Order: sequence, then structure tokens, then C-alpha cells
Amino acid sequence: MDRVILAITGASGVIYGVRMARELVGRDFEVHLIASEAAHIVLEQELGWDFSNGVETVFHREIPGNNLFYYNNSDIAAPIASGSFICRAMLVMPCTMATLSAIAHGSANSLITRAADVMLKEKRTLVIVPRETPLNIIHLRNMLSLAEIGVHIVPAMPAFYNNPANIDDIVDFMVGKVLDVLHVSNNLYQRYK
Repeated sequence: MDRVILAITGASGVIYGVRMARELVGRDFEVHLIASEAAHIVLEQELGWDFSNGVETVFHREIPGNNLFYYNNSDIAAPIASGSFICRAMLVMPCTMATLSAIAHGSANSLITRAADVMLKEKRTLVIVPRETPLNIIHLRNMLSLAEIGVHIVPAMPAFYNNPANIDDIVDFMVGKVLDVLHVSNNLYQRYK
């Protein structure tokens, strides 16, 4: 079973990460999920999730499957914080500029940034889906520094040539583009003809 680490940070657009988790779990990937504390707030605001019964319980209800493993972002002793944890890739989807900056500057003070740091040191696939606009020069420099060392930067910039009918079509476009980066065959979006 393929393993993927998926981090959801507190940027607007948490629906991208949730949809990716559902897609990967449905394809029998082993998904190791981390959501930042800020992501919990955005999940409540944007998707109406209620964490009063416990964070892990909600994630397992919203993303059903026996191959989903949830970690608290403060759990830096989790298996995914080690280079001995072998996986296909790590996705940060969506990625705040604060998280992107921490990764770019080696500030591994949370499980998300530690796991990303491990991906970099082990020269494994790391995909960042930044969700911010407009971008300032600091954001751009941080993205450039990551791109220069092989990190895939896939901004949440959906296309409209496929005439999306609803938000799901827009989200699926971005999820499909990230799956393309992972070389995972998909037909989540209409390809340009």
C-alpha cells in the first residue's frame, strides 16, 4: 500500500486537502494526516465541521476508511517525523505562507514542518499548495528557495477552460493536478484539448 503524508494548514481552501484525503483513501493509499490548530478553525468556518466530540473522531467520520491515520500537529514523536518512515510523498494542501516560510527556513517546530523537513533531508517528494493572494516578495522568495531544491509548488489556481459547473469541479481540478505531480492516474478534470 502506498503511503502519503497529507498536511492541512489554516489557509482558506481546506476543502482541497479534505478532497485529496478522500481521493487517496478511496484509492487505497495509506494516508497519514496532520491538521494544524488553525486548520481546525478554518474547517469549522468553511466546511461547518464541529470538533466538540474530538478532532480525530471528526476526521475519521468525514474521511472514512481504515487507511487514514491522524496525528496531532504537536506530536513531534510521531512515526512520520522520522526519516525511517518511508512514503511516496508529502503534500501540504493548502499551505499557509507561515508554514511555507517555516519549511523554507528549516524551522521544524511542529509535526507538519518536521515531516516536511524530513522529506527535504531524505530528498523525497514534497508538494506545497500555497493559498494566498496577492503574494509579496517574501512569499515569492520562499517559494523560489523551495523550488530550487526540488519542491513542487502547485498554487491553488484552478483553470476555467473546463467550464466548471460548481465548486466541486474547481476543487477536483486542483486535486487532479496534484495527483498528476505524484504520477497517479486520474480523470478528476477535463484535460485541455
